[in-house]
Amino acid sequence: MKKLFSILALAGLFVLSANTVSANANVIPSNMSSTLATATLMLQDEAAAAAEDRGFTQVLKEQFIQGGAGFMGIVLLCLILGLAVAIERIIYLNMASTNSTKLKQAVEDALASGGIEAAKEVCRNTRGPVASIYYQGLDRAGDSIESAEKAVVAYGGVQMGQLEKNVSWLSLFIAIAPMLGFMGTVIGMIQAFQKISAVGNLSASLIAGDIQVALLTTVFGLITAIILQIFYNYIIAKIDSIVNDMEDSSITLIDMLVDHKK
Repeated sequence: MKKLFSILALAGLFVLSANTVSANANVIPSNMSSTLATATLMLQDEAAAAAEDRGFTQVLKEQFIQGGAGFMGIVLLCLILGLAVAIERIIYLNMASTNSTKLKQAVEDALASGGIEAAKEVCRNTRGPVASIYYQGLDRAGDSIESAEKAVVAYGGVQMGQLEKNVSWLSLFIAIAPMLGFMGTVIGMIQAFQKISAVGNLSASLIAGDIQVALLTTVFGLITAIILQIFYNYIIAKIDSIVNDMEDSSITLIDMLVDHKK
């Protein structure tokens, strides 16, 4: 009996030890799983924070480099040249703008007090196409009103050509930038299909790089066209405003000369 009790006691201890080990084995993986989940969340948060710290400029530069130096460089050149033309035109047009109402009053007062020469001196001291048109009309006023009117019309056409100088280049860059982007897209798709035909199976990882390059060239071409289009519309609106002032001032000048002749 003693041997039987001893055997049963040993069996009980063995079962108890096995249950304890099994419980500990279940606890350890559970703790490891929670630790791994926490570490994964921390890594994701750090990656998101790093992406935010890069900023828009850094991301844009990385995407530009990924697009390839070929077509992306040409698109960037179109953007630089287009911005150079736009800035030059904006500066020129702002300098060409004149307070036509103030100039008209000054010329009218000079005609009344000092005659044609005094009015011409006012125009010489005023910059802009409106003052130049006034000067040309006053310079021909000694001949006849018809001569003054022809001079105003002819010189108005010359000044309009000066205002519109180089604007056609800006419209060219607006048109060619998205075309280059689309060409890069077509070439990237052709390369992707060539890889598919060479390998013989359709794999996303195989063609993902070529498709990414294709789409990036299109995106940057459209961005360039949009930026230049905004400047182009502003320049055209500014030119139209100056041309309207020139036409109104031409009519006003002829009326002043007619009144001065009386």
